Amino acid sequence: MVVARNQDRTTVAPRIQFEAPGQLSEVDPDSIAANETYDGALVSGGDLSDRDLAGTTFTECELAGLTLTEAQFRGARFVDTLVSASFAPVLLAARSSWRRCRIETPRWGSAELFEANWNDVHILGGKIDFLNLRTSTLVNVLIENCTITELDLGGAQLDRVAFVNCRIDTLEAANARCNSVDLRTSEFARINGFDGLRGATIDDLQLSLFSSALADHVGIRVE
Repeated sequence: MVVARNQDRTTVAPRIQFEAPGQLSEVDPDSIAANETYDGALVSGGDLSDRDLAGTTFTECELAGLTLTEAQFRGARFVDTLVSASFAPVLLAARSSWRRCRIETPRWGSAELFEANWNDVHILGGKIDFLNLRTSTLVNVLIENCTITELDLGGAQLDRVAFVNCRIDTLEAANARCNSVDLRTSEFARINGFDGLRGATIDDLQLSLFSSALADHVGIRVE
């Protein structure tokens, strides 16, 4: 179990209920097909680029070192699954469902995960150029030691979500709904849509860094 610890009693930390899958059977990546269900499978080192894998379900699996360029995971389900060292200049996983999963050191360019459902998800390390989670639902999510160029949370619902030691250049938060969202310890170069961060927690340094942008947002002139 991974627990993101907070320094006060008002922001509730995410609790990630994840255990690495064991007793796995190797499955040839070329055999993975859309709308199929895989239990206890180890899928490693393959290239799934441009494959239609919509509606596929992975339960207690490990997906290791896969190339996923423009593979179509629309509506796919990942349960109790570890995804490690995946590579995708473009990742297509809209409306996918992730429950009790860990994503380690992803190298993603444009990750289209809008309208997704994340519950008990831990992203550890890696670099993502554009993480599109618009109108997604995130509950008990920890994103740690990750570099994200642009994170789009527009219209998303977030409950017990923490960003720990991350570098995020641009955060889009318009119309998001936040409850116990912890932004402390992470760096943000730009935040758009401050209204969407109602219910989030920042520290004193972050407040001072964004004071000018916050003043502009509410129409306060500083002279």
